[in-house]
Amino acid sequence: MGPSATLVGVSFPARLAAACLLAGALSVLGGPAGADPQQPSARQSTDTPFSTLAMRDLFVARPTLGPFDALLATAMLARPTDGRKDPGGDGYRGPSRKACGPRICVHHAVRGTDAPPSRRWVLRTLRALGRVWDHEVGRLGYRPPPPDGRRGGDARFDVYLADLGARGLFGYCTPERRVRGERFAASSYCVLDDDFSRQQFGAAPGDSLRVTAAHEFFHAVQFGYDFREDPWLLESTATWIEETFADKVDDNRRYLRFGTVRRPAVPLDDFSNDRYAHYGSWAWWEFLTGRYGDRIVRAVWGKADTVGRAPDLSSIDAVEAVLERRRGLRATLTSYAVANLSPADAYPEGRTWPSAKVSSVARMSPTRTDETVRVRIDHLAARHVAFTPTRELRGGGWRLRVRVDAPRRRSAVRVTVVRTDGQLVRRVVRLDRGKGGATVRFDVRAVARVLVTMVNTSARYRCDRNTMYACGGEPLDDGARFAVRAEVVRR
Repeated sequence: MGPSATLVGVSFPARLAAACLLAGALSVLGGPAGADPQQPSARQSTDTPFSTLAMRDLFVARPTLGPFDALLATAMLARPTDGRKDPGGDGYRGPSRKACGPRICVHHAVRGTDAPPSRRWVLRTLRALGRVWDHEVGRLGYRPPPPDGRRGGDARFDVYLADLGARGLFGYCTPERRVRGERFAASSYCVLDDDFSRQQFGAAPGDSLRVTAAHEFFHAVQFGYDFREDPWLLESTATWIEETFADKVDDNRRYLRFGTVRRPAVPLDDFSNDRYAHYGSWAWWEFLTGRYGDRIVRAVWGKADTVGRAPDLSSIDAVEAVLERRRGLRATLTSYAVANLSPADAYPEGRTWPSAKVSSVARMSPTRTDETVRVRIDHLAARHVAFTPTRELRGGGWRLRVRVDAPRRRSAVRVTVVRTDGQLVRRVVRLDRGKGGATVRFDVRAVARVLVTMVNTSARYRCDRNTMYACGGEPLDDGARFAVRAEVVRR
C-alpha cells in the first residue's frame, strides 16, 4: 500500500508528478526531452519525466483530473504503436512489427529513429525477456504481470523498443488498466531502448539489455501486486533483482555510494527524484537474502500485496511483519549498519563496494583522554563515530571506556574494534532507558580504531502526509539525539 490508499485523496507527490508531466507534455509534443546521451546517470534519468514512477504517478492521479487533463494523461500513457497519439515522444511514426514467444511480444518500428539495428536484435531482446520471466516468475516465484486482454494484439505481455537513450533512459514500464475487481493491481506494458548502444550507455549492449529487462519487467510484476506501493520499495527491489538475474554485469554497483551502504545517515525508505538512494538501497535486500534466502523479498511483497484478501501493508510495515519471525527490524537494521563498515566481510562481492562513511574521527592520547561526540539521526538510519589510539597508547593496560546516551526507545548501539591484524571484534551495547556502555582494549599495537555505531530504529509514521517515505507518512522520530563519551583509561 503506497501513499493515500484512496483514489479521491490522491497523494501530493502523485498530483505533483501529474502536473509536471502534463505541463511537460505540451513541450515534448514536438520531440523528446533532452538528456546527455553520453552519460546516462541513472536507471531512469531525472532529466526527463517519462520514467516508470512518474508514469505510475500519472496513472494514479488520472481519475482525479479534469476532462482535458485526463484526456492528455491518457495520451501520455499511450503505447508507442499508438503513433502520434503518444506525446511522450515514443510513438512510432510509421509501421511496426512484432516478434512473439509463448508469453511475451516485442514490438518495434520498421524504420526511423526508433527502429532497432536488426531483426536479430529484436529476437535477442525477446530471448532475454523470456529468461527474465523464467527467473522472476519461475525460479523466484512471483506472480506474472496481469494480462492486458487484447491490448497489443492479444493477452501476452507487450514490450516496445524505442530510442530512449536520447533522453538518458534505459527503459520504463507503465501501468495501464486496473485489474477487474481489484483496486490497486494493474496490467502494464514496458518500453526498452532499441539498441542499448555502448555510445549512449557506456556498456556492452547485451549487458545493458539484461539488467534493464530484469529491472523493468519486475516493475510490471509489482504493478500486479500494488501499483501504489511506496516508491523506495518499488525501486530498491527492482534494482536488487538485477543482481539475481545478471550477477556478473554489476551495473547496480554505481548506486551504492548514494544509498544506505555508503551513506548510513540516509533513511532506509528514502526516495527522491534528484537523488539515487532508493537505487543504492538494493543492498538492504542483498543483506537480507544473504541471511534468509531470496524468498524473504517475495515474503515482503506478499505482505504488501493488495490482491484479494492480501494484507495490503505499506512497505516498512511489510518489512517489520516479515522480520518479526526472525530477528526483528531493530536488530536486523543495526546488523546491516554495522556490516556496511566492512562490506568485504558481509557480502559476496563486498570487496568492490564502498564502505560506510564515518561521521567523525577522534585521535585519543594520554593528553586527550576524554572526548564526547553528539549526533542527530533520522528514522531507520545510523551514524558511525571512530576513536583511534596514538602511538603513545602502547601497552596492554590501555582501555577505551565508551558511554552512550541515546533515546529511551527505538535505538540501538554497537561497538566494533578493528584490530591491527584486520580482525573485527563486535560488541552489543545493552541500553537501559537509553543509557549503556562498553569497555574495550585500546593498545595501539593491537587496535587500529574503535567504531561506535548508533542507530535510530524508529518505524513510526503519521501516514498519508504527502511525503515520499513509507505510507506517504511523516516520520515521528527524526533528528533523534545521541551522545557518545569515550574515555581512555588504564587498568
